[in-house]
Amino acid sequence: MRLPQDEAPHDRLTEWWYYTGHITTEAGVRYGFEYVIFQAQRGMFAPYYAAHVAITDSAADQFVYDQRAAPDARRETDEGFSFDIGGWTMSGANGSDHLAADVAGIAFDFELSATKPVALHNGDGYVEFGAAGGSYYYSRTRMSVEGSLTVDGQPLTVHGEAWMDHQWGDFIQVGGGGWDWFSVQLTSGWELTISVVRDENRELVTAYGTLVDPTGGTTHLRADDVNIQTLDEWTSPHTGATYPSAWQITLPDHDWSLTLRPSMADQELQTQETTGVIYWEGEIVVGGSVAGQAVDGLGYVELTGYAASDGPSLPALSR
Repeated sequence: MRLPQDEAPHDRLTEWWYYTGHITTEAGVRYGFEYVIFQAQRGMFAPYYAAHVAITDSAADQFVYDQRAAPDARRETDEGFSFDIGGWTMSGANGSDHLAADVAGIAFDFELSATKPVALHNGDGYVEFGAAGGSYYYSRTRMSVEGSLTVDGQPLTVHGEAWMDHQWGDFIQVGGGGWDWFSVQLTSGWELTISVVRDENRELVTAYGTLVDPTGGTTHLRADDVNIQTLDEWTSPHTGATYPSAWQITLPDHDWSLTLRPSMADQELQTQETTGVIYWEGEIVVGGSVAGQAVDGLGYVELTGYAASDGPSLPALSR
């Protein structure tokens, strides 16, 4: 992997640039957000692009989302990446990114700045999926956010923190049975991510994770380093799908014990029109202990494979 060159789009089957984060208004109201652009390429065909945007306002128990697709979304740029899908824009290079989009009467315009080095997953930034192929994968696990959020025509100054994932490779059927992806940002300065990927028979394909310390140092986590216990579940009134809805995550060798709970239950997205997938992705609130000391924080969880879909127009995706 070469950075910043590999921040730009690649000629690979599957790729995405994925942001989640938490921003707070000057009045102290917190919002969660998700913004992702997918790129898919098939042989001689032109790339296909899809975008999802979601906003969580847990104080008002409101979750809104939208989706867009386009045959061409790239904008010319000297370095990094730059996209425009129907007025939703995303660009970035060298840890300085810009996001702008709108959904259901809420618009945002964010400037993001990385506050830590890039985290390479699986040690060197490449994750093997066996017969299904492999994926390059890095994250910017803590980025400061400054900008504006416009709600029902009222502009609000906001600040906060975000997480960015960039993943690409020649893989198609990884995660045919779904996957669970967890990201945690602790107020103590640590971050944690875990991916659990299942096949069509819901058997484990792979599980891995990364710990990031306050200085940006990384520790690779294998499947046997992590214990995940489901504490609750939620059934969607929209699709009838039942999702896990709270988790206890322990890392015995590192003396971590965390409880993750959604800030609101209903954070399900139905995106059959663009990616053929129904999934749950939402803001979580974190508590627990690390090395005997109480910790807290925020994060995001993504859950796929729990709901039936109409068949993907993009390949089965996994983190």
